[in-house]
Amino acid sequence: MSTLIHEPTRVVFFTGKGGVGKTSAACATAIELADGGRRVLLVSTDPASNLDEVLGVALSATPRAVPGVPGLLALNLDPGQAAHAYRERVVGPYRSVLPAAAVASIEEQLSGACTVEIAAFDEFSKLLGDAGTTREFDHVIFDTAPTGHTLRLLELPAAWSSFIETSVGGTSCLGPLSGLTANHALYAASRAALCDAAQTMLVLVARPDQPSLAEAERTRRELDDLGIRNVRLILNGVFRAHDVRDGIAIAMEDRARGSIEHMPAGLRALPRVDVPLLPFELVGIGALRRFGTSQTPGPVDDLSASAFRAERLDAVIEQIARRGKGVVMTMGKGGVGKTTVAARIATELAARGLVVTLTTTDPAAHVDAAARERPPTLRVTRIDPALETRRYAEEVMATAGATLDAQGRALLEEDLRSPCTEEIAVFRAFAETVARGEDQIVVIDTAPTGHTLLLLDAAEAYHREVLRKAGAGPDAVQRLLPRLRDPAFTHILLVTLPEATPIHEAMQLEHDLARAGITPFAWIVNQSLTPLDVTDPVLRVRRGHETIRLRELAGHATRTCLEPWTQTAAPPTG
Repeated sequence: MSTLIHEPTRVVFFTGKGGVGKTSAACATAIELADGGRRVLLVSTDPASNLDEVLGVALSATPRAVPGVPGLLALNLDPGQAAHAYRERVVGPYRSVLPAAAVASIEEQLSGACTVEIAAFDEFSKLLGDAGTTREFDHVIFDTAPTGHTLRLLELPAAWSSFIETSVGGTSCLGPLSGLTANHALYAASRAALCDAAQTMLVLVARPDQPSLAEAERTRRELDDLGIRNVRLILNGVFRAHDVRDGIAIAMEDRARGSIEHMPAGLRALPRVDVPLLPFELVGIGALRRFGTSQTPGPVDDLSASAFRAERLDAVIEQIARRGKGVVMTMGKGGVGKTTVAARIATELAARGLVVTLTTTDPAAHVDAAARERPPTLRVTRIDPALETRRYAEEVMATAGATLDAQGRALLEEDLRSPCTEEIAVFRAFAETVARGEDQIVVIDTAPTGHTLLLLDAAEAYHREVLRKAGAGPDAVQRLLPRLRDPAFTHILLVTLPEATPIHEAMQLEHDLARAGITPFAWIVNQSLTPLDVTDPVLRVRRGHETIRLRELAGHATRTCLEPWTQTAAPPTG
């Protein structure tokens, strides 16, 4: 029996705001169940999955046994690989039947980001809705992407089922509709499984801080709207000071206690487990087996005696201010403080009299709350998926649909009801937002790494989709990639914590950006204990681990800023 989850169902989802410890909680639960003799499949649906590093095993889209944990297998859903397989399933039957030009047309239709989404969703649906696929397992545990992306995933069974049921045409934005219709029963089964409390449980993971708890409550309400009501709460990283003389430790404890006392009523009503903040990183099977325990560390050598030389964020802000226009994008793993850093940059630039727009591509946006000060020249917005989808659909009907007959307009309206339309509309809004940097400073708080990479990788594919649907490519879309690749126009800031997983994920992000011809401007190491005088034993051990990671980063990054933990920052992860 799991100590983290009482009476877990066969299917368990872990979700929450980025950086709250979803992967740690999912892995620890899977290991505990397997240690108890259960056969467990652990699945990551995050495009930026770090299951490999946490479990210490190279994973793929095929289940692989986790060394040291008999009965536990794990896999990463690979959107790119799934999209390739999906295209072949759709196009294959037509290769020897249709002319080459017709086959090429279908392949072009299937080259967009919509295909990546539905293909990954197909694989997810098989694991959830096809009992035969996971017949050999007692439990299937999903480690999901951060909340906004996960809610999108959980909405898709209903969205695609509805689209298939109401479509009368023979094609969709994914090519021949028959390719979707064949999976209608699977999508319906997935939807039923999600809403079956006896079969599926969803665990919200949150930190003891107000933004994380507010996000968890918003997610709880949206899950309720989707009919998913078997929901539990894990409150991760609850800190208790061991040294009452340490002002930083006392501040951390007070902040956590205050957040818990003011927890939203909806969350308070959920079954809950509190997990203490641990002094060590949760990487490796041994560490994961100690997740949920309360351990006070013994004596430790304070490794942070050797100073880590770095700039402060003020130096970066000064350089950006001198140009007076362009785009600043904060990127990185969820929970590292991208939103806080973006809001600080935007506020300080606007305080100098510069015209600044602060916005976000994150479905779980919090930039409005983060920007506490509002200089007159600061404008705070967000890319609203519902608003952008409506605006995009109206424009397409007014342009591409203007010359169509009644039947043609009906088919176009049907195509625009596809769940893919939202992705296209949001992408176009992103391109238009970047374009505003031509005459002002635009600060963009991006979604967590996986979602952001899908957005950037899809630039050319989305461009083709916009051309096909609207009949003309907006200038903002056509010039998006050149703008992102121009280091004088776009400043990419990789935000991380001084911990293994967020640093390594940011390094991989840097590599992926390089493939797209995009070079980061600087690294921002956020919420660091290294510059602070701490005596609490837990915090001293964590500071010692920081030094190991900062030394690793020192040999990698060309420009680094080190920002200390403050009472307005989020709690440390662990």
